Amino acid sequence: MGYVEELRAIVGHRPLLFVGAVVIIIDEKERILLQQRTSPHGVWGLPGGLMELGESTEQVAKREVHEETGLIVDHLKLLNIYSGEDQFVRAENGDEFYVVTTAYYTNDFYGEYHIDEEESIQVEFIHPGDLPERMIGSHRKIIEDFMSEKDK
Repeated sequence: MGYVEELRAIVGHRPLLFVGAVVIIIDEKERILLQQRTSPHGVWGLPGGLMELGESTEQVAKREVHEETGLIVDHLKLLNIYSGEDQFVRAENGDEFYVVTTAYYTNDFYGEYHIDEEESIQVEFIHPGDLPERMIGSHRKIIEDFMSEKDK
């Protein structure tokens, strides 16, 4: 059982504060790796997840990308840190939390990507102009911010 599950066993569905990280992985065609998630079912997002005890945000980012996609990422560059009332989430099971998300980007990755069937329906490189309609809202904003910064 991980840190989040242990906390939930104690506090139930009450709002908690979590720290997480996501990574924008860019391929040679300028596409971004997205993951169609099992929860919320069918919604697309960036690879990433929540911090375990003792991890840095970079370690979270690298671990989650590897767990969810099989890829190993390196040379992460900080895009931004997202926090505040607009980062409130109510999960399908009723759990409530606010998340502080550190967003990184990189084009330095290797390995064969695969699907972790517990967390993903599919993983695919998608052009930023063709983002899926059903996306995690904060992840869409992160991609928009990345594209704005990239165009400067």
